[in-house]
Amino acid sequence: MTTLDETLTQHQAPPQGEPSTTVVLDRYLLIRRLGSGAFGVVWLAHDQRLDRVVAVKRIEAHDSDMAQRAEREAIAAARLSHPGIVALHEAGRDSQAVYLVSELVRGATLRERLLAGELSDRDVVRIGIALCDALSHAHTRGVIHRDIKPANVIIPDRPDGEAGIVKLTDFGIALIAGDDALTKTGDVVGTLAYMAPEQADGRPVSGLSDLYSLALVLYEAFSGVNPIRAPGAAATARRVGTRLPALQQLRPDLPAELCEAIDWAVQPEEFDRGTLAELREALLDSLDQADTTAGTIDASVIESYEQVDLIDGPPLQAERFSISIPARLLAACTAATLVALLLLAPQAIVNATQLPPLWAALAAGLLVGALPRLGVLILAAGLSALFISAGVPGWVVLMAAAILPSALLLERDGSNWLFALGAPLLGLLGAACAFPAFASFSSSGRQRAMLAALGLWWLALAESIAQGRLLLGQLPAQVDWASTLKGGLDVVVALISHGVPLVALVWALAAWLLPSLTRGGSIALDLAASLLWAIALTAATVFAAKALNWPLAVPQAGPLVAGTAVAAIVALAGAALRPER
Repeated sequence: MTTLDETLTQHQAPPQGEPSTTVVLDRYLLIRRLGSGAFGVVWLAHDQRLDRVVAVKRIEAHDSDMAQRAEREAIAAARLSHPGIVALHEAGRDSQAVYLVSELVRGATLRERLLAGELSDRDVVRIGIALCDALSHAHTRGVIHRDIKPANVIIPDRPDGEAGIVKLTDFGIALIAGDDALTKTGDVVGTLAYMAPEQADGRPVSGLSDLYSLALVLYEAFSGVNPIRAPGAAATARRVGTRLPALQQLRPDLPAELCEAIDWAVQPEEFDRGTLAELREALLDSLDQADTTAGTIDASVIESYEQVDLIDGPPLQAERFSISIPARLLAACTAATLVALLLLAPQAIVNATQLPPLWAALAAGLLVGALPRLGVLILAAGLSALFISAGVPGWVVLMAAAILPSALLLERDGSNWLFALGAPLLGLLGAACAFPAFASFSSSGRQRAMLAALGLWWLALAESIAQGRLLLGQLPAQVDWASTLKGGLDVVVALISHGVPLVALVWALAAWLLPSLTRGGSIALDLAASLLWAIALTAATVFAAKALNWPLAVPQAGPLVAGTAVAAIVALAGAALRPER
């Protein structure tokens, strides 16, 4: 152990060459500056009362905003006691400054260690687990950090156990439950390149905002790049809230489950991110698989990534595997197709309205493409009025039963709320079982499963309108079910009671598993896996439907074989669009 005298000897005197004689708060002798920034100056100091070395952060008292921030950090730190969080010993002020006295952590920041190429994948996994634990401790005590970034993560030279392999610091802009907000709604504080979209927009933040920032830090630690950061603040701001390239595209050697968990946690919509506990579990599960070689990421990549335009400019090499169709364009096409089908197919509705079908479809597509979430809601309200005027209010219930689960389970921006319409459309072509293969193009396992399950649900709802010609067949129901709201409700209840959600689970599982079966490494293996997957999907769908006494509309071999073939082709195409492992 280094003694106090040795420590004082090791540190150089101030630039003037004379020993410092400044004592603050009547006990702390300032020895030398350790660093400075926008939020004060940090000094190495000697606690003369307890004879120990500490860190003292000095903030000028005349700056009221900084003084308030210092008070906020003291209040936040006082609530916390965790090996992964820098401990605060004391807070005080005099006529010149505010002082925060904390434990002195000898080590380097995560940023410095990454630049030096000193960390392995396993080191990053361990750091991620420790940060999850530290943030979980803070969140349970009502403290939201709001500024998670590599510069605020210290890696001690001599950690105190596994939980202390990192030290989270700087709670100066923390949000504290039960206390007055440091900023008003609409104000933006934090580091933009690591900031959650809702925080950058000035909206209320939560623990999910810290989860986003932590996942982005891990994304950078594993890949060597932060896709949000750009050469200037304006360019960085334009990237906040965009979808990041899948981590597996940059690091195909990492465990797929780990990449998926991080991709999930950096979703723009906070309620799509999962939880800290789920991210920690994925990190823990991948610990034994992580590489132990230090310097997996070339430090030169990290140093130069500010000059690389990852989103607005030339894409990364791995981006060639991405689907290039914009989500809003696809949403617009889906909305237009839905309106066109509803206005052209059912004669009763065509006779009840003077709307030109093609112009109405074009207007719906433009509306949903420009404003996906609001557009879908307006479209649903307009179609509801149309159904009622056409004398088929039961359709209103079926439409609500379709759109409401999509709005609750899928991404909140609304751009994919109508994608499940693809299942009934494929059903018209005799290939409904291919829809889970299309759903598997989503990079998130949760989204893949939800899209596939909703596709089956929409297909079952559409069977009542298509008179059971799509795949599953039509359940026995009153002939005039569409003429009343109760008739539509009876159809929905019948679908649930006959086990449609169970069949939906089959599709959800199939879409979730497909990317792990077709990994883009060998055409022959991917072809075999795609074909076996498609056969298993069709067989499981038929078996489940018959077990639940569904009157299958296509028991003949022809349509089922065609659907299986399309599913296999789409699955193989998806494998070709994924990076080689």
